[in-house]
Amino acid sequence: MKTKFLFYIILLAVLSACEKKLDQVPISQASAGNFFRNTADFEQAVNGIYQALHNIPNTYDYAVRQNELAEVRSDNIYSPGTSGVRDWLPINNFDRTLATNPNITGLWNDDFNGILRANTVLDKLSAELVPDNTTRDRMEGEARFFRAFYYFDLVRYVGKVPIFDHVATPSEALTIPRSPVAEVYALIISDLQSAISKLPFTYPATQKGKVTADAAKGILALVYLTRSGPNYGIEGPGLATNELNQAITLLDEIITGNRYSLQATYPAVFSYTNENNSEILFDMQSVDPGTTANAGLGTELPSWMYEGAYGQKFLGFAGGVDGDGPKVPSNSLRSSFEAADTRDDFSILPSYTDLNGNLQNRAQFVKFLDLTKKPLIRFNFAINYPILRYADVLLMKAEAILRGGTGTQAEVDALVKRVRDRAGLTGSVWTNVTLDQLLEERRREFMAEGKRWHDLVRTGKVLTAMAAFDASDDVANKMNPITANDIIYPIPFNQLSISPGLYTQNPSY
Repeated sequence: MKTKFLFYIILLAVLSACEKKLDQVPISQASAGNFFRNTADFEQAVNGIYQALHNIPNTYDYAVRQNELAEVRSDNIYSPGTSGVRDWLPINNFDRTLATNPNITGLWNDDFNGILRANTVLDKLSAELVPDNTTRDRMEGEARFFRAFYYFDLVRYVGKVPIFDHVATPSEALTIPRSPVAEVYALIISDLQSAISKLPFTYPATQKGKVTADAAKGILALVYLTRSGPNYGIEGPGLATNELNQAITLLDEIITGNRYSLQATYPAVFSYTNENNSEILFDMQSVDPGTTANAGLGTELPSWMYEGAYGQKFLGFAGGVDGDGPKVPSNSLRSSFEAADTRDDFSILPSYTDLNGNLQNRAQFVKFLDLTKKPLIRFNFAINYPILRYADVLLMKAEAILRGGTGTQAEVDALVKRVRDRAGLTGSVWTNVTLDQLLEERRREFMAEGKRWHDLVRTGKVLTAMAAFDASDDVANKMNPITANDIIYPIPFNQLSISPGLYTQNPSY
């Protein structure tokens, strides 16, 4: 239906804003045209851009989407399915029918919804309505950060997308084609550079969770690393631009700024009582709904990783992954851990006993689960989802050097050592760390955080790594052989039918 096109006719979406720790209330029954009257109105609208990560009123928030599209797709999870039909099974199996998959449709709609919210603020923001220059700059920086963030998400997953740098009318939206990846990146980079210049480095305690200049630098560094990756002969996220030193410069600025540090232990990073800690540059905020059972305040992520039978026994409510399509941490991931590595036992539960006393000898991710902090319903786990943390900054710099950026092997080894030491591996010192070793270290450090697929793609390893995974782990023989065209997902089928001929589907779908 044309009325669903890119969410650009749903101008009210920007006004359903509510964000943890930002002291704002939701807005209702207003239009973008008459809503903006003063600074407080813009604060609510800006918070609505953050809330797009939660995708109210749906339950597939940003964290769940990354689990489905980047973890299940990678060699971190093996989920071929046995008999049921689950949305993530075709993703695991590299099926060619993904154009109608709800995950793909949701990705497109959610990201463009966030872009709409950002554009609405940018179109309306003015000195007349927000007189304070510092406040206005900060709001513009937040909106530009998120517009870049959502476009980067789209580019990494589907390649070319239409560029909306303002709120388009429905008729205008129906005429805007997909732009080349390089042009989308130009907008992303411009927005992030502007955000860096306008965002503060810190916020008052009452505004924790807001994006900072360091967060924008870190995402821009990741953009440069991604653009510098190979293009595989497709119109995907890699452009072989060799911008590794640009990434290193930004990462060095974060490191030397001394505003972030590794937590003393790995579990401390993900503690429900230690959110917004020294390691977090940017995360998806979730809030404890207390005694209410309303969805949309917390995240549903944990229930998309543990098994339903486990949840029934230990959590006491419906939800969890169905037994005919469990998301099992892969053998190749589990076998990569050294004995002293503390990340393994904290993140992966190897087995459990169900309500009937039966041993379920399947592993599952419990990284974001704390049984002492369970919510009333499965939609509302009050754990923040890390999108960029300091360990990532350190390992991205090591990656940039290993891929040809300016730096020494000694620097690489020292950066990797910091992360491994925190994981309890002080007795296992690596020297002359290679890119393959670094990627395996990133795999263990960031498992279940939606990074593995992107790591493999931007470093040129995805085809060989996934072919090896297919050969070693696909005991059910359900995975199709990966090709370069599988590196990006298809355009949702419903978008192709809105204005026939406007978009061309990605090859092989």
